[in-house]
Amino acid sequence: MEVRDCLVSAPGKAILHGEHAVVHGKVALAVSLNLRTYLQLKARSDGKVCINLPNIDTFVCWELSELKQLTSFLSDKKEEMQRLDAELVKRLREFIGVTNGNLDSSASAILAFLYIYLSLFGSGDMPSLTVSVWSELPTGAGLGSSAAYSVCLAAAFLCATGNIPTPLKEWEQTGRWCQEDLELINSWAFQGEKIIHGNPSGVDNAVGTWGGMLRFLAGKIIPLSRVPLLRILLTNTKVPRSTKVLVARVKDKINKLPSIMIPVLDSVDAISCTCEKVLTEMTCEPITGDHYNILEELIDINQHHLNVIGVGHPSLDTVCQVTAARGLHSKLTGAGGGGCGITLLRPETDSTTLQGTMKDLRDCGYDCWETSIGGPGDSV
Repeated sequence: MEVRDCLVSAPGKAILHGEHAVVHGKVALAVSLNLRTYLQLKARSDGKVCINLPNIDTFVCWELSELKQLTSFLSDKKEEMQRLDAELVKRLREFIGVTNGNLDSSASAILAFLYIYLSLFGSGDMPSLTVSVWSELPTGAGLGSSAAYSVCLAAAFLCATGNIPTPLKEWEQTGRWCQEDLELINSWAFQGEKIIHGNPSGVDNAVGTWGGMLRFLAGKIIPLSRVPLLRILLTNTKVPRSTKVLVARVKDKINKLPSIMIPVLDSVDAISCTCEKVLTEMTCEPITGDHYNILEELIDINQHHLNVIGVGHPSLDTVCQVTAARGLHSKLTGAGGGGCGITLLRPETDSTTLQGTMKDLRDCGYDCWETSIGGPGDSV
């Protein structure tokens, strides 16, 4: 089987509001970052399948004959799968030599690659190819880098198998798939996320697929049709944290102090809903300073709430203090306990203020990027 060369990309994600509250039936707002992961698929003629992941120093090749031995039990799986094929995952773990314990980032990426490749190509003529992936997103920072990777894999392989068309026209520089094709991409990307994370919510791969902003409530993910592009400063404190531990901490506080904690979560829910309302207004009427005033107040209130429920960290307090000294407003994004923070930048925030803020944050040992939220999802 011959495949056409292609280049696809998908964005990372940030949680704008609703961290942890979403686990308890409240609204969360997730937004795409204008920091992207790129995947290039190139055909080979030497009977090998290779994956190149320079961000994590990984390059592996297999003979097609090796991979074909893994497909003897596969049926036609070219349509959307609702459940992960546990037997295939088991065989692949044995194949790459990681039968016990948790997977590191390299093994996880390889396993997701092989799973999607074999599931989509394994029942037919398997192509020789090289997939190269590089990313503007830091790994392990809670910014959806693994989901963007899975979305890119799904889109590239679905195109190569002919399950979805290539949307790029000759005269266009970029192209987007239709809703039906995006749903298929998202379903396969979710399989990759299950391999990498075990029991993901589906939010990260949905943001990577559709882009923009998504409303997540009670397991339902609703893409919002119009979202303003907002400038932000993204800061990675590089403080490691465990989402599982932080979620358990919040649950424990709620069980111990329900009359205090439940109203806090209700307030976080109201913040998410108010933010959604303001952002919707900004797409259908002239944007004013009042819009930004409300967004900044919501950021400040939510950050205090997140500290109250126990997912703050001194490193994130430092981000808030450093940016506040220059008139900017920040909050954590994701699980908290370290990780990343986002800072809203007004249209009038000048280069001097921005560069000074970035220098101050880097002097604290943090990494930071100026970017935007609300950009497009998976594209070629």
